[in-house]
Amino acid sequence: MASIKAKGLTVAFPLYHGSARSLKKQVFNRTGLRRDKDTSRLEVTAISNLTFDIASGDRVALQGRNGAGKSTLLSTLLGIYMPVAGRLEIEGQVDGLLNISAGMDMSANAFENIELHCLMRGVPPQKRRALRQEIAEFTELGDFLSLPLRTYSSGMMLRLAFAMKTAVAPQILLMDEWILAGDASFVTRAEERLTGLINQCEILVLATHNTKIANKWCNRHFNMESGKLVSITVPDPESDDDDVRLVRIAEEGRGAGARLRG
Repeated sequence: MASIKAKGLTVAFPLYHGSARSLKKQVFNRTGLRRDKDTSRLEVTAISNLTFDIASGDRVALQGRNGAGKSTLLSTLLGIYMPVAGRLEIEGQVDGLLNISAGMDMSANAFENIELHCLMRGVPPQKRRALRQEIAEFTELGDFLSLPLRTYSSGMMLRLAFAMKTAVAPQILLMDEWILAGDASFVTRAEERLTGLINQCEILVLATHNTKIANKWCNRHFNMESGKLVSITVPDPESDDDDVRLVRIAEEGRGAGARLRG
């Protein structure tokens, strides 16, 4: 079964030209900046000392202000960023709806991009034809499917990218905000498709500012602040509004502990 386990997870980015700037001690104290002991270069810590377990069946909402570390954590779970400290163990196939059009070849047509996507996802050859037809029909792009993507409008690109990314359900789905846009007809079909995708995956990790969406889709909320996991909450089944009930508060610098049960 799919699972995600993190212990002391830390991600930092080097600032190679930072030493040339006049940075005072108070700047270090007010931001995530630190100095690497081995190289003396400046680093900005994006997420710090996160500890958590996510098991099959969990739907986790990452919440917090801009700069809290939500997107960095998603990118780390997807393998884009590597931790500088701590441990991260992931069981199961991971895919993300982060930059939804990333990896698309603008000089190729839609069918060629769909084929490339199938190859990257490891779709067996015997299933590719049916999947290509299903994606093409969902986009409703017609003859435009044979044209290079550089001729597409932003709305057409969104339709194709969304159809491709949601065609095959991974075991672990990562999402950065709720990505539904377009005309009313497409949004309705897209929401139905996205709902089906989420129901098929074992784990959902969703970064969102929308509390209503978080409460509707997620059974656990990871509340982040300045790169730290400060609390874990769950929707309160006895509440009539969108408030959540505090379940556990992690000590600063230690992250949140073991997975909550019961």
